[in-house]
Amino acid sequence: MPRVQNLFRAPKKRLPMEELSEVRAVDDAGFEGCAHARPGGKRQVLLVDRETLEAMDLRPGIIRENITTDGLNVNSLQIGQLLRVGEARLEVSAICTPCDQMEIIRPGLQKELWGRRGMLCRVLEGGVIRRGDSVEKLS
Repeated sequence: MPRVQNLFRAPKKRLPMEELSEVRAVDDAGFEGCAHARPGGKRQVLLVDRETLEAMDLRPGIIRENITTDGLNVNSLQIGQLLRVGEARLEVSAICTPCDQMEIIRPGLQKELWGRRGMLCRVLEGGVIRRGDSVEKLS
């Protein structure tokens, strides 16, 4: 069963992400206290899988994801896929395109991450998400 390995939020834009053991996902906004939470937007929560990070020699949180999963191929998820993550229900809304901030981490990383930066989700139903919670695909 796929699981939540790490949780992160940005206290302020462009500052390092803070790692959390649990966080509240807010209906149609994102993570409580995250500078990137946007009511009504497609870019509310970013999912990236541990397996992609490890293959690229990156540590969890470095590419600014909110949720690092374990055992789920995030990049193969389809737009519109519904997910149950802890108490929250998310909808995959967009492919995350690597931005120029990736170049600060490692030159060439923006290009390396093309098609592998994870998936953006909308929060359909808020709730608490904890490290170790299951990630379930809903039909």
